[in-house]
Amino acid sequence: MDVHHDLQLIMRSHTPIVVIESQDEARVLEMLQTIAISRTTDSYAPLFRWTITDGLQRIDISLEPQALNSQPTDVLKHIRAVSKPGIYILLDFHPFLEDPVHVRLIKDICIQHREIARRIVLISHKVKVPSELESFCARFDMNLPSEEERERIIARAVNEYSNDNPGSSVQVDPKAHTLLIRNLAGLTYGDTERLARNAIYLDGAITKSDLPDVMQAKYELLNRGGALQFEYDTARFKDLGGLSRLKTWLTQRRPVFRGDASASHLDVPKGILLLGIQGCGKSLAAKATAGIFGVPLLRLDFGTIYDKYHGETERKLRESLKTADVMSPCVLWIDEIEKGIAGRGGETGTTQRVLGTFLTWMAERQSHVFIVATANDISTLPPELVRKGRFDEIFFVDLPDVTVRASILAIHLSNRNQKLSNFDIDGLAAAMDGFSGAEVEQAIVSSLYAAHAKNQPLATEHILGEIRRTRPLSVVMQEKITIMRDWAAGRTVPCD
Repeated sequence: MDVHHDLQLIMRSHTPIVVIESQDEARVLEMLQTIAISRTTDSYAPLFRWTITDGLQRIDISLEPQALNSQPTDVLKHIRAVSKPGIYILLDFHPFLEDPVHVRLIKDICIQHREIARRIVLISHKVKVPSELESFCARFDMNLPSEEERERIIARAVNEYSNDNPGSSVQVDPKAHTLLIRNLAGLTYGDTERLARNAIYLDGAITKSDLPDVMQAKYELLNRGGALQFEYDTARFKDLGGLSRLKTWLTQRRPVFRGDASASHLDVPKGILLLGIQGCGKSLAAKATAGIFGVPLLRLDFGTIYDKYHGETERKLRESLKTADVMSPCVLWIDEIEKGIAGRGGETGTTQRVLGTFLTWMAERQSHVFIVATANDISTLPPELVRKGRFDEIFFVDLPDVTVRASILAIHLSNRNQKLSNFDIDGLAAAMDGFSGAEVEQAIVSSLYAAHAKNQPLATEHILGEIRRTRPLSVVMQEKITIMRDWAAGRTVPCD
């Protein structure tokens, strides 16, 4: 779609008001100037720009700003009094549309449009048009740069670097260049240019090492609502003890999600739901999923979405999901999803609308956003969410068996620079029957403190002492865990 052509058609129409919601003010103004200058003599109309700081200024030719018309009422009265055609761009005029005097003045201009073709163009990040003026309006959606345009922006940045650094040329990794073009999607022209320049001017090259910084900066530009968190540290599968079946499942789908040509005939994986006992690695599995896919990890916090004002909760959720779409390819981690959409006391109406918004997005999204939702209590989840087709698979994360406990012990001891040959790993794993992965780790942490207090190196006896003093969750919450296991049997896929 040719954005310039579409805007030109709207400007040639007989609509008195054109509304453009965009953060890319400079690009819109440049396009409007080009359109105005290219008009024939018969249809030519002077182009003016107004701001509250500089007043009214003609911009199709170079003239000084008319500071006398800087106030909103003054400029509207001036436009209404002009007896010749003209295009008047009002920048950030949205706060003044709540004044009934301004609404009446604009309406007067619109009513007289057939006699005197004066057109008002409202440009702002968001414009709420009063109902009295809606029938006079045409809205224009300013598309974000396409893939071809992003490629041209990067090419310009490369040329600028070469001009600024004579004798130096930008070293371009073709694969990194392709990924940079894709990862800059969803940003305005100005932000795309800035991030492309930053990536190139940092080291005079386009390499894979530039991509994490680009994605982080992109996330910070997009996530103004605060409901999404960019998780900087993802995990590797070697950091996970057990979960062998889940690891195999994700490894098989990695080429498809990353868009490998050899897997183009397969459906893109949508996501998984991880149910299970607390402390058994669901959160770490979400981080490891982003690690194996090699994409950013976003965490959606339902607690920050809920708002006391009507409609704000759904708006925040839509904006968060839109950000995830723009950040794609990515993994969207929704931790303890049941706390966000399984009912929040008296907020049943809001909860139902949130659930509806989320399910609609899940069904209609076209972006490469892989969902990893975790839950501790399946009984509170609505059936609409867990029915077949919402997620590719529902996995159950159970307490680790003795073999998995041994691997978890080895991981945490190695991470703390402990020599494995100094410990009876198999004996410790057997003594930790019923321990979750988190409880295994905590036993090691506590035993390190105990050994340090005695000024001794960590040994098997220290860890055994902590094991004897620990009452694991499987004992404290035995009845609840038994019910969860009984429900999961036959309904979910075990991770091991």
